[in-house]
Amino acid sequence: MNDGKLGLTIDEAVDRSGIGRTKIFEAIKLGKLTARKAGRRTIILNDELSNFLKSLPVKEAA
Repeated sequence: MNDGKLGLTIDEAVDRSGIGRTKIFEAIKLGKLTARKAGRRTIILNDELSNFLKSLPVKEAA
């Protein structure tokens, strides 16, 4: 789902990725997900979120 926005707030990134806030902030802290600051707001670029999700391990078939 792409509505034309380049950047996402944390809540928007959570909604789009299906990953919880805690895991998003943990990925940022560990340097696995790049975030930017605009004043007090934390912004994650769509491409950064997509690259992070693609980097996650693939679940093996049972």
